[in-house]
Amino acid sequence: MDQLLSAAAMLADPQLLLVIAVSCVFGLFVGAVPGLTATMATALLVPFTFFMDPLAAVAAIVACTTMAITAGDIPGCLIRVPGTPASAAYTDETYAMTRKGLAAQALGCSLVSSVIGGLVGAVVLMLAAPLLASVALGFSAFEYFWLALIGLSCAAFVSSADPLRGILSLLIGLFVATVGMDAVSGAQRFTFGSTALTAGLSFVPAMIGLFAVAEILRALLSGEARRPFAQPQKVQGVFHGVGGLMRRYWKNNLRGSALGTGIGALPGAGGDIAAWMSYALARRCSKTPEKFGTGHPEGVIEAGASNNAGLSGAWIPALVFGIPGDAVTAIAVGVLIMQGLNPGPQLFTNQADTLYAIYMIFILANLLLIPLGWLAIKMARPLLAVPRPQLMAAILLFCVVGAFAINNSMLDIGVMLGFGVLGLLMSRVGLPVAPVILGMVLGPLLEQNFLAAMVIADGRPMGCF
Repeated sequence: MDQLLSAAAMLADPQLLLVIAVSCVFGLFVGAVPGLTATMATALLVPFTFFMDPLAAVAAIVACTTMAITAGDIPGCLIRVPGTPASAAYTDETYAMTRKGLAAQALGCSLVSSVIGGLVGAVVLMLAAPLLASVALGFSAFEYFWLALIGLSCAAFVSSADPLRGILSLLIGLFVATVGMDAVSGAQRFTFGSTALTAGLSFVPAMIGLFAVAEILRALLSGEARRPFAQPQKVQGVFHGVGGLMRRYWKNNLRGSALGTGIGALPGAGGDIAAWMSYALARRCSKTPEKFGTGHPEGVIEAGASNNAGLSGAWIPALVFGIPGDAVTAIAVGVLIMQGLNPGPQLFTNQADTLYAIYMIFILANLLLIPLGWLAIKMARPLLAVPRPQLMAAILLFCVVGAFAINNSMLDIGVMLGFGVLGLLMSRVGLPVAPVILGMVLGPLLEQNFLAAMVIADGRPMGCF
């Protein structure tokens, strides 16, 4: 109880609440603009977290992603262009409802189910993470090596329909993680005599390049950046009739929340895959599967609950083991480490107050989703009226400033642009991008714990078994 009261006092800080509010608005804007994903929103937000307290930095990421995932449903419903990959699972369904004059109902169902899924995921996070942490306190280098290996394997096999593509993408991330000095011997690897590369390739510029710059390049090369967004119809009565649908399809809500939390906890999966699986499961279990695709709210409710629950679920392995559940939590783990909050079981004993405050932020962000999500739906037309060329230019400016601000180094801008080209090429050949980030985050963890395990086992690989 003392820790809960202490966490509540931390959350009552006006500056922290201001950070949450601004991050919510930013996440809503980025999520509602087609092509600008929740991961991209988080990547753009990272440079600003360097000037915040640790709790405020985490709060900014949690609030931003919670809003961005749900806001991605708005353009998908109104103009059939999903704002985020998680929204793509049921874009055709919500757009079919729009053509039937049920746009408000579609967005209302998506909003309310997202809130329910997010709250269920937050509760599971609060209950499951401490229990796992109590077990993880007994882990040594051997267990952490296998955990990192399992995380990398999940990332490779879950992130793409073709496991070989996922493995290739993962190997790219692992290779990038080896640039710099060897953690044990101090030998330089792949530095080509450059002193600037002895510290390795900076994580944040690479991430900004892969997600933000690659998307800008893709839009420019396809000509999409010069085309204005289609103007949607007006939306009125967002919550009208939604209560009845929530009562009718309460099983879908619970099933989507449970599946989303479970899938989100798998490294490399996240809300995107959870939404697709939940929509498919809703159709399979439905008494009226023939209505799917014609503007039926059942699949929208289940998948909407799933993608927000997946966000909370992805934080379970991130906080307990330092193994990200998806690309967003990979970024979050990097921020936590830079802020001195090293993820792992010790975090639950040494920083319990901060963890309780993080749990409360999850609940607060999902509750704020109702009024702010309603406002974003009402503001859909002005949001989609932003000229795309000016929007892309502003995003590129944020990318350059953010990459430079980390180390005040022009090298980081070059790294960002290089990874932007890499991300574009990977998307062209169908390689998933998320495993690259997970490889960069988990690569050092895998290598260091393997070397430590070999020291403990006197160089005998069988010691790992």
